[in-house]
Amino acid sequence: MKNIMIDCLKQTPLEEKNFEIVERKGIGHPDTICDAIMDRVSVSLSKQYLEKFGAIMHHNADKSLLVAGETEPRFGGGTVKEPMLLIFGDRATFEVKGVKIPVKEIAVDAAKSWIKENLRIDPDRHVRYQVELKPGSPELVDIFMRKGKVLGANDTSAAVGYAPMTRTEKIVLHTERFINSPEFKKRFPEAGEDVKVMGLRKNGDLHLTIGMAFVDEYVNSEEEYFQKKARILEEISKYVRKNSSFEKININLNTLDVKGRGVNGVYLTVLGTSAESGDSGQVGRGNRVNGVISLNRPLCSEAAAGKNPVSHVGKIYNLLTHHIANQVYKQVEGIREVYIWLLSKIGEPIDNPALAAAHVIMKDGNSFNDASHHINQVIDYELENIDKFCEDLAYGRLQIY
Repeated sequence: MKNIMIDCLKQTPLEEKNFEIVERKGIGHPDTICDAIMDRVSVSLSKQYLEKFGAIMHHNADKSLLVAGETEPRFGGGTVKEPMLLIFGDRATFEVKGVKIPVKEIAVDAAKSWIKENLRIDPDRHVRYQVELKPGSPELVDIFMRKGKVLGANDTSAAVGYAPMTRTEKIVLHTERFINSPEFKKRFPEAGEDVKVMGLRKNGDLHLTIGMAFVDEYVNSEEEYFQKKARILEEISKYVRKNSSFEKININLNTLDVKGRGVNGVYLTVLGTSAESGDSGQVGRGNRVNGVISLNRPLCSEAAAGKNPVSHVGKIYNLLTHHIANQVYKQVEGIREVYIWLLSKIGEPIDNPALAAAHVIMKDGNSFNDASHHINQVIDYELENIDKFCEDLAYGRLQIY
């Protein structure tokens, strides 16, 4: 295809720079909850549209606010005084040729099912729901009525992805997943799902600062809290040291804790998330689509969660750039680091971006000229098969948080 630009960067790979900052918001973080639920809403709507009409209709369920409730944590088990409020926003198709779709019910059911699967929150008692999804604008709705293998882009937008992930990015991502794994929760039920891992690499040394909500039902006293915290910190430290190769590793857990202040001096929750009382959440403030927030990398400003998977380039290109970058890194020899950009033009088919660009850092002794042609082929192939990629998005086969 035309409009592919490939360039060789003469710069130091991130892995060799003197510092790196990476963050991961865990599955129980209020922002991650919003991203995950709204994308579940999009998947549920997409399946319903496909079943009823044989095609995905216009929707962008990418606006959401999780308003914190009110709880009273206590050693041995506290109480929920006021439930959280989940507000769903933006646009959806409610009717096609007289056939109506129960959009509000689908949205709430999607939220409840995700909560049941991932959190220790009762979705009927601990959360209230306010659905503000409305019909879309006629011009954007019309995009979905046009036939063809792929639709036109609903916006002029750009995205960027990269590969490979650095050691720091990987260990930050995997540490949160380890803490929130079923095996870890079985051994440490007091470990809540609201986990945030902040990683700092200074040259060859790694510093992790972890915030983790404790569930008060499993903690009977302040003394027991600090005992369990010490055991959990030891377990996390073992995991990080076993699964990484840094020169020195320093890990801190719940650094705001102060002994002697009782419930007020420890990170204690009733439901395992700060959304129960202390912190609200919002779509787009969480992890990037590859699971981390890497401050040394270029970032796309679009929130992918909840956007439709067949015309909204804010979702499609956001994930596709990372996918293409990984394919280039795997398939093309001699590449140390690769960045992929895609720019859409509103109304133009999504498989024909206004620009597709690759910036690569080559390994020493490898030819950029030899790699360039192969990179072009990989980009071309992925764009030609974008319909299959969109299908994976529509059915929720690709995780975006």
